[in-house]
Amino acid sequence: MNYTFQQITQKQAETIAYTWHYDGEYAFYDMEADEEDLAEFVDPEARGDLVYSVLDGNRLIGFFSFARTNDHTLDIGLGMSPDLTGKGAGLEFVQAGLEFAKESLNPQKITLAVAAFNKRAIKVYERAGFEITSTFSQATNGSTYEFVKMEYQDEKE
Repeated sequence: MNYTFQQITQKQAETIAYTWHYDGEYAFYDMEADEEDLAEFVDPEARGDLVYSVLDGNRLIGFFSFARTNDHTLDIGLGMSPDLTGKGAGLEFVQAGLEFAKESLNPQKITLAVAAFNKRAIKVYERAGFEITSTFSQATNGSTYEFVKMEYQDEKE
C-alpha cells in the first residue's frame, strides 16, 4: 500500500468513531465501546493536533494518535479499518506509522499499550521492533482489563 499521513479531519474522525466495528473479541476496540474515548476522539479540541489519518490513495485505512510525555517519550495509539485487520497488513501499517513518527516528531523513545488478550497485535508489534516492558490493569469499556506496555527498540541504535 501507499500510505499518506495527514492531520485527521472531523469527517474522518466521525467515520472511524461511528462506522468502524470489529468482529468478536476485537469489538473491544470499537470507539463506541467507551464513552470517554469516543467523546475525546470526536471532539477536535480534546483530540488535539497529534492524530493523523492514514490514507491509501483516497481510501481511509487507519489512524495513528501520538501523545508526548514529560520524559521525551512518544506514546502511540493506532487503528486499522476493520476490513483490513487479520489479513497480514498490520506489520507494514505499523512500520509506516513508526517511520512517520520518527521523521515528523523526532521522539527519543516510542511506547504503546495493547490489551493483553490481543495476541495478534502483540505479535505484529514484536515483529515491528517493540518489546514488552510491563503489564498493568486499566478501567475502560465498563470494566477493568489487563494491558501490555511495549517499547520500540530501534534496530539502528
